[in-house]
Amino acid sequence: MKNHEIDYKISGEELQCVEIELDPQEAVIAEPGSFMYMTEGIEMATMFGDGTNQGGFMGKLFTAGKRLLTGENLFMTVYTNTSSQKRQVTFAGPYTGKIIPMDLSKLGGKIICQKDSFLCAAKGVDIGIEFQKKLGTGLFGGEGFIMQKLEGDGMAFVHSGGYIVQKDLQQGELLKVDTGCLVAFTQTVNYDIQLVKGVKNVIFGGEGMFYATLRGPGKIWLQSLPISRLAGRILSYGSGRRKEEGSILGGLGNLLDGDGI
Repeated sequence: MKNHEIDYKISGEELQCVEIELDPQEAVIAEPGSFMYMTEGIEMATMFGDGTNQGGFMGKLFTAGKRLLTGENLFMTVYTNTSSQKRQVTFAGPYTGKIIPMDLSKLGGKIICQKDSFLCAAKGVDIGIEFQKKLGTGLFGGEGFIMQKLEGDGMAFVHSGGYIVQKDLQQGELLKVDTGCLVAFTQTVNYDIQLVKGVKNVIFGGEGMFYATLRGPGKIWLQSLPISRLAGRILSYGSGRRKEEGSILGGLGNLLDGDGI
């Protein structure tokens, strides 16, 4: 394996955290702000990009630029066990939901995920960008033209909202999904966007104008509570305005997002 081989333990139910156990000189990379605690002997370093060896300053600047395109922080944090014994470092999700462990060596070496879902990974995993090939997918995909890709043969961890549903699609099997509920999928899955049929469905359905279509074979992970949907509900109640679920009074601006508010 080119990636560091790490052990882990996920704790909690709805507000989970993942404890990573590192052997001497092993390291894990994480998004800034996900750190919870670490034992003595772990050293933290902040660097450009995803912490992989990109061949000098220009290479690191390029990886940092890719992260900027996805709306992420320019920097990643690397935690390295510099002691002679096993040490632990723990990371937590930013909101209520589940942490999904993904062994990239068993998933074809590549996962495509929503840009805000990555939590942490073994050092050596490449966190890059994945451009959608079709213009319609990029413009109306809910999360935009760019998604993240995780490549390598190590462990990676993504965070999602609410309950997690994993589907194993067979060859040619099709699943239609709310764009915000899609967390990740393997590279063999064909991902596209389809317009919701019927004017009444678009205006009064409260589910947005578009949904994602995923065709197998491959694995997909779905979340029951996208953070955009939760944030929209909180804002709507905080504004003091009353409206019904799926009503046109909720504002036409939310139709593209599928927030149902």
